[in-house]
Amino acid sequence: MSKEFINKEFFDALQQLVEEKGIPADYMFEKIQAAIISATRNQFGNRENVVCEIDPSEQSMRVYVRIPVMEEEEIEEPAAEWTVEQAKAHGFKNAKVGDELEYNLDPMKFGRIVAQTAKSVIRQGIREAERERASQEFQSHNQEALTATVKDVNPETLDCTIEIGHATAFFPRADQLPNDNFRPGQLIKVYVASITENGGIGYANISRRHPGFVKRLFEMQVPEIYDGVVEIVSVSREAGSRTKIAVKSKDENVDPVGACIGPRGQRVNDVIDILCGEKIDIVPFSEDPGAYISAALAPAQVLAVEPDSEGARACRVIVPDNQLSLAIGNKGQNVRLAAKLTGWKIDIKALSAVQAGQQ
Repeated sequence: MSKEFINKEFFDALQQLVEEKGIPADYMFEKIQAAIISATRNQFGNRENVVCEIDPSEQSMRVYVRIPVMEEEEIEEPAAEWTVEQAKAHGFKNAKVGDELEYNLDPMKFGRIVAQTAKSVIRQGIREAERERASQEFQSHNQEALTATVKDVNPETLDCTIEIGHATAFFPRADQLPNDNFRPGQLIKVYVASITENGGIGYANISRRHPGFVKRLFEMQVPEIYDGVVEIVSVSREAGSRTKIAVKSKDENVDPVGACIGPRGQRVNDVIDILCGEKIDIVPFSEDPGAYISAALAPAQVLAVEPDSEGARACRVIVPDNQLSLAIGNKGQNVRLAAKLTGWKIDIKALSAVQAGQQ
């Protein structure tokens, strides 16, 4: 096998790796040079005399050692210094004391240990490059909803590995929805909830349970939100079960709730489909606490909202007797979400109980 063919094979393989991993070629060349130099130095006294030159345009690689020619009695490192006789034995016929020779090494003839060391350093460099690239990619998409490809699913824990572009991230079951059931190769919507820094590398925290995920999905589905005409004021969510969002319009001619619902309910249904059937209540925001709280308790009917006389953000809400369980919701979910949405502490009372207390 000729050296030219070996070099072409090496560069073709490297180019394929660069394309598959999305890592800059210069970065890869730098890591490979460092790996080869590090591995080769161990054979030559660990001195700073090993040089690796890579020329991608010529598809050539040269590795050589700078070796001084010395008198035999002056040699301290036999692996890194030659006598005149040793130099001539290696093909330097005109060598003399005081010369510094450039002894070419054939990378394909490196010893097994050198090759393994080089491969190990290269693999480490690739991993570092992947982590750095993933960090940069996720940093640019922090708190955004993205389309990801499921790469692997642990059959026992259901934790996933997902790919977003060239970046890979861990997606734990705890951050998935209860009804999520992913398979390798599936395209899914996820939310980059935050970035955790560790050793200068950013790791993405992926979620489908975060309230911000619902907000981003509506931004993607509703042009009026994306354009800034309709604003999502608040989101409260119990992932996999129910979400309430409060919206308002900056244009009196645009109905914010209707915009989010969409023609024949298509926009909100698209979001519900992505969330595996999670119920969504769209609430009109109001500066009037009574109107806002009443809307937040939908679908229950509210008769009155009585703010706390001491000025705290707390209120008593009066509902018809037949609306009490609906206002409270299953296991208190409806009132809990309404309180979180509005930022008010809500105490719900049936009308009959209030009338009885006043007698």
